[in-house]
Amino acid sequence: MSSRLPGFYNLSIESRWRALAEQGWLSPEDISELQRGLELSRADKMIENVIGVYGLPLGVATNFLVNGRDVLVPMVVEEPSVVAGASKAALAARECGGFTAEADESLMVGQVQLLDVPDLERAVQSALQHQAEILALANAQDPVLSGLGGGARSLRVRALTETPVGPMLVVELECDVRDAMGANAVNTMVEAIAPLLATVTGGRPNLRIITNLADRRLARARVRLRPEVLAVQGLDGQTVARRIVEAYALAVVDPYRAATHNKGIMNGVDAVVIATGNDWRAVEAGAHAYAARSGRYGPLAHWQLVDGELHGELEMPLAVGTVGGATRVHPVARLALGLMGASSARALAEVIAAVGLAQNLAALWALVTEGIQRGHMELHARQVAVAAGATGDEIEAVARAMVASREVRLDAAQRLLQQMRKRRQGDASDEA
Repeated sequence: MSSRLPGFYNLSIESRWRALAEQGWLSPEDISELQRGLELSRADKMIENVIGVYGLPLGVATNFLVNGRDVLVPMVVEEPSVVAGASKAALAARECGGFTAEADESLMVGQVQLLDVPDLERAVQSALQHQAEILALANAQDPVLSGLGGGARSLRVRALTETPVGPMLVVELECDVRDAMGANAVNTMVEAIAPLLATVTGGRPNLRIITNLADRRLARARVRLRPEVLAVQGLDGQTVARRIVEAYALAVVDPYRAATHNKGIMNGVDAVVIATGNDWRAVEAGAHAYAARSGRYGPLAHWQLVDGELHGELEMPLAVGTVGGATRVHPVARLALGLMGASSARALAEVIAAVGLAQNLAALWALVTEGIQRGHMELHARQVAVAAGATGDEIEAVARAMVASREVRLDAAQRLLQQMRKRRQGDASDEA
């Protein structure tokens, strides 16, 4: 199977299904599942107070080659140009060998906050002395996880002497959650060990919850691009590569630019996290906290010129899973994981990291050449046409006319649509 699917964008939805089935990406059962989506009865079991199902577009980014493996990437996103941008960047990377990626072990950390501790120094020592007992109690909460080689591994104890409410102790439980995101397992463990920690430290337990700064569960992606793959009309590849590094440099020194630099990364990351039924809020929180770990907010992806090539690298926390939660309950999330061939949480994180780096490349590439608006507005024009009331063939006609006039606005779409319909009515009268 190949993720290189030329002309995929121009096909109808039915033709896209057929093309993916012919390549072996989709089975007939998968296509039926895509047609059904999330049924209301199942949605009612996922959250409380369900009154409906809110749909978002599910697309696939093509051309991805990650660690030598072809990957078709499912993306759930409402913003135009995200899927197209990722696919374009992936094609450039593909021509230079694709992306390499790696992910750490699935280590997550839960925290127990202890207040009113009579002697912080003695409490730290006492907690560490009882580490074996605390870990055993934590692992007793999930024997299945322990049986799979995961479970609680170690304790870290920190005394915080100056806080808005006075001194406190924080006990951090490190846990290998294997192929899960890990929130349920870790939260269960820290709740279970809190009474024991109260006994051995003399403190009062308050918070008992996972941290979403998953800095022991990092994923990394890298790419090396020959300049010629970046060339556009009127600009040679070496110039484009240099401009990309110059644009990146602003994100290094300016948090205002770094925020937008990282938002572009999360356009791709979130889209895959949502498609696979994972917790995109947790991934967002971890990413931005990691970006500020030095005390100053900075870029998650980095670019430099090395011997004439453009080298890119991304590193970020990626707490995602392939088991548990919506990844197994939501039928399309299950399909998305199968489509990617994500056999483990680490494999999934590797692909997501590559997508984040590709999305960042796509944004910078557009910004330093034609500008972000041209391609974005061409895609956005369709949404504006629909909002104006266009249907069927009218959508493309109105969208093309708006782009040609450089007026991608609702009032322009309404005016163009009215003009088209009047002309059509006139033509029909003439024929009669």
